[in-house]
Parts: sequence; C-alpha cells; structure tokens
Amino acid sequence: FSFGFDIPGFLGHSKPDFSRFLTKFTDLYTYLFTYPKPVVAALNGHTVAGGLMLALACDRRFMAAGKGKVALNELAFGSSVFAGSVEMLRFAVGNRNAEEILYTGAMYLPEEALRLGLVDEVCSGEELSGKAMATARELGGKSQPAFRSIKGLLRGPVAEEMRRRESASITEFVDIWYSEATWRNLQEIRIH
Repeated sequence: FSFGFDIPGFLGHSKPDFSRFLTKFTDLYTYLFTYPKPVVAALNGHTVAGGLMLALACDRRFMAAGKGKVALNELAFGSSVFAGSVEMLRFAVGNRNAEEILYTGAMYLPEEALRLGLVDEVCSGEELSGKAMATARELGGKSQPAFRSIKGLLRGPVAEEMRRRESASITEFVDIWYSEATWRNLQEIRIH
C-alpha cells in the first residue's frame, strides 16, 4: 500500500518547503476522511506512517494476510504525528488503542491490526481486491444523500477538530523533525 514518506528524499527540503508539503498532505487525508462517497482501502503490503494516515481516512480497510505490517511508528525515530492523524486514529480504534499504537510505535501484523481496529478485515491476497470492491459497491449502492448525511454526522465533528488543530501540529512536527536528535535518526533510515 504505502510505506509513508520517502524520508531520505525529504532530508534536503527546507522547513518552509516541508511545511507546505505537510499542509497539502494533511489536506489530502482530511479530504478523503470527509469525502461524501465511500472510500475503501485494500492494503496489500506495508501500510506505515503517512501510508496508514491515508488508510485511516478511508471508510473501510481490508488487509491481505501475511502481506505486510501497519504502524504509526514515528515515535520510534524521534518524530511526532499530526493532529488530524490522531483524531482519525481515535475515531477508528478508540483512545486506549490509539495510545498503545502511538506510544509503542509497533509494527502490527494484519491479525493484530484487526484486533486493534486498524483494519476491518484480514483476508487472503487473492480475495483482497474482490472484497474491497464488493464493499465499495455495497456502500456505493446505498442512497447517496443518506450516506453523505450519515458520513457527515459521524465524521464532521472529528474533521472540525482536525482542522482546528492541524496547523499548530504541523509547526510542532516540523520543529521536532528538524531537531538535532531527530535529524540524526532520520539520516540513519534506509528504505529498501
């Protein structure tokens, strides 16, 4: 699915450029989170950091068994997350599980991700696309005005909180990202 940001690729960006990118990224997941039609994710591999943030914006998440891990592992390398990603995580898994996921930075196998509420179903890789498409068709076949209304009622208050706190969280994220200790950790990360 997505291993998140290409960290080595971002090491050469200035703070203002990185802040602009992060604003666009958080705008994207907020747009997906509030999109009035069903959005279904088929996770066929690692879904980490920014990748998991995008998946959390979806209405349903299906994951292939044995195909990857999911994580918000930013704390493991000295970084933070965004207010919106925390709100979407809480919406999906509840406060207690959100704390476990963020404080440990653990990489979860599909079955553990299911237990925590990070994914809605684990299936074989062969079934993944079909199950995701069937769910998208099922949700898409509902009354669209009613679906849009219900989705707005469920997600609207969460999105308002996301928008209210996002800018300050991006500033804080960038300050932590460019700190000396985090910068050292980031330079050691190699994506294979």
